[in-house]
Amino acid sequence: MSFKRVINPNFVHKKGQVTIFIIIAIFLLAAVAAFLIFRNGLPITAQIPAEFQPAYNTFLSCIEDNAQTGINILESQGGYITLPDFESGSSFMPFSSQLDFMGNPIPYWYYVSGNNVAKEQVPTQAGMENQIARFIDERIRNCDFSSYTNTDFQIHTGEPTAKVSISKNKVSISLKMDLSMNKGNESAFVRNHKADINSELGNLYASAKTVYDYEQKSLFLENYTIDVLRNYAPVDGVEISCSPLTWDANDVVANLSSAIENNIDSLHSGNNASDYFSVKTPVQGVGFLTSPSWAHNFEINPTEDSLMIAQPIGNQAGLGVLGFCYVPYHFVYDVKYPVLVTLSSNGETFQFPLAVVVQGNNPRVSLNGTAVSTTTPVLCPNKNTPITVNVFDSNSNPVNADISFECIGEKCEIGQTNSGILSAKFPQCVGGYVVASADGFATGRYPFTTTQSGSLNIVLNKIYNENLNLKVDGNAYNGNAVINFLSSDGKSRNAVYPQQKTIGLSEGFYTVQVSIYQNSSIKLSATTKQQCVNVQSGIPGVLGIPQQQCFNINIPEQVISNALTGGGKADYPLTESQLKNSNTISIDVPSLPKPDSVEQIQQNYLLFDTNSLSINLA
Repeated sequence: MSFKRVINPNFVHKKGQVTIFIIIAIFLLAAVAAFLIFRNGLPITAQIPAEFQPAYNTFLSCIEDNAQTGINILESQGGYITLPDFESGSSFMPFSSQLDFMGNPIPYWYYVSGNNVAKEQVPTQAGMENQIARFIDERIRNCDFSSYTNTDFQIHTGEPTAKVSISKNKVSISLKMDLSMNKGNESAFVRNHKADINSELGNLYASAKTVYDYEQKSLFLENYTIDVLRNYAPVDGVEISCSPLTWDANDVVANLSSAIENNIDSLHSGNNASDYFSVKTPVQGVGFLTSPSWAHNFEINPTEDSLMIAQPIGNQAGLGVLGFCYVPYHFVYDVKYPVLVTLSSNGETFQFPLAVVVQGNNPRVSLNGTAVSTTTPVLCPNKNTPITVNVFDSNSNPVNADISFECIGEKCEIGQTNSGILSAKFPQCVGGYVVASADGFATGRYPFTTTQSGSLNIVLNKIYNENLNLKVDGNAYNGNAVINFLSSDGKSRNAVYPQQKTIGLSEGFYTVQVSIYQNSSIKLSATTKQQCVNVQSGIPGVLGIPQQQCFNINIPEQVISNALTGGGKADYPLTESQLKNSNTISIDVPSLPKPDSVEQIQQNYLLFDTNSLSINLA
């Protein structure tokens, strides 16, 4: 049996006809799809009739103009068009969440909040893209078509939805929005619109992030600040002197503020190892700016009023073996101020601020480029005990004062009295202090436990400015002196005479102390002294026989240029009526022998402790 394949020619003809019909159907479907795509809006202006091209070009220009405006705002505001929620600072941390730069608020990329929490506000690229897109959506329907809209030309727009993409040198906008244009019997409809803007935003943002990460890891701004601090302010050291060293803290802060401004403003990016102001950042075109008019905080400890005082060692009784006097000093600074970082390229500038924080003469802890919060104070955020504080002066008149609460090493800002009264919630704490401070009054600090609701009356003593008139043995004196009004209740006041001839005092009990210093020329010859110590001899780890080992201490030649030549002490109560009815405090100080040796200097200090002062108010 054999198999035969028989082909029917009629069947082949019919099959060919079916194939032709399928091809025609596919072609028709493709044509319909192309028509529908065109109706849904191809962003190809060539497919728009010529009479509608000018109007559509105006629409594209409107997209570009709005996008460019959004980019400009974003670059000037640290990557933000819509600003994050505002957070105010405090007296402890002066930074709010935004830097006021010539009336333009710029969110800090790094700052420390008023309750001592480190915070970051670094924008993301996706966040910037979304902000530009929203900016376009909000404004695109306000495009001006007035030159086209006449009686026979109509333009209608739908709801916009923009998408933005930021690349290195370009910002691309894709806008989905129905746009129909009609004129007579002609019409055009476009839904998808595209525009590209040449912009350095992407490059500038990447460079800004690099600089920011470099600061967070290296803290170069804090380290430059510490250099300025040690070059322009007294931090620590030793000087040969038998009289105190004094500085006016206001002058020190003013000098330090000016030096920080000049030095920070001189910083620039670069790799010149011999240029001190060249910041070794991986990017170029970076500038740094700060201003004393921006919110800042400088604190110096220890101080007495506005004076920084370092007392001498070596002139006290029992220290004559030293053979010389010296004044050691050590002051601790907290420095907090903002820096505005600017980056420029091809005529565009991106800027962002950050906080520089030096605490205890040391830079803050590095964040290593990652947002980290310091420990939040456990006391201040938990205010839940209602307390009423009434503040009066000595005549029972209400006083508007700033109220704070101190307990377990924390200070919480509470608020300000209105007509002398503040009702507010305090954090709960046993053995705390309510502190009231007001201009023209001595600060009041009253013990108060806040575990239960209650009220507290505080009386503030008014401060009266009194002129100082100093005499030595009854004769007018205008030389160097240090005048102290010492009080155990925190009202102590000091003056360096004759630079300061007025002093603010309030009612209280004071120990008045005056030290008179005059030039001297006591010359101490160079000496060598031997110092011996006991050491163990023998094999290490095995108890040996004690032996004495001596070495020499060389003391160089010195000249004591100032020495105590008068002074004494006196206890003196001051009432408000005395201060109110007088304007001058006269103090008569007994003189001391002008010393010609270190031994005589020490003898003068012994006499100083027994001498009494004569004090009169007039």
